[in-house]
Amino acid sequence: MAKTVIAVFSNEQVAKEAVEDLRRAGFEREISILAKDQGREGGDQEGGLNMGADTGGISDGVTTGGVLGGLAGLAAGAGALVIPGIGPLIAAGPIAGLLSGAATGGVAGGLIDWGIPEAEGREYENEIRQGKMLVSVRCDDQRADQANKILKDHGADRVRIH
Repeated sequence: MAKTVIAVFSNEQVAKEAVEDLRRAGFEREISILAKDQGREGGDQEGGLNMGADTGGISDGVTTGGVLGGLAGLAAGAGALVIPGIGPLIAAGPIAGLLSGAATGGVAGGLIDWGIPEAEGREYENEIRQGKMLVSVRCDDQRADQANKILKDHGADRVRIH
């Protein structure tokens, strides 16, 4: 059975180091990253959803966020999307596809598909709105404990397995 390990980080560099350690441990396509795109704050796309495979080089690790761009470059399928009420986001990994169809339900609505209760999804949504980063790993039961340990060892604000 698949599990989702979600960590919230306040510091971009610490989140990047955690993702790098996850990759060294053999996690690749399972890693997702979600964060507010501070460089496009207040842009004219606030009211709609815009999902693109290439948003000015995010997949190359170049974006207005600097470190955040490097962070997004560590996961597959980086892109940008705009969710009403939150604004522009950078999403990388499986979460990008999950949220691309969740414009009306926001982040919380998209996370329900991964077994995360809506109330908890709203907490994650609020943390992203406040500028924090979400790093998640979708994997089997055996690997979930390993991902959980790596994320905790990096001092995530909060880590949960769902």
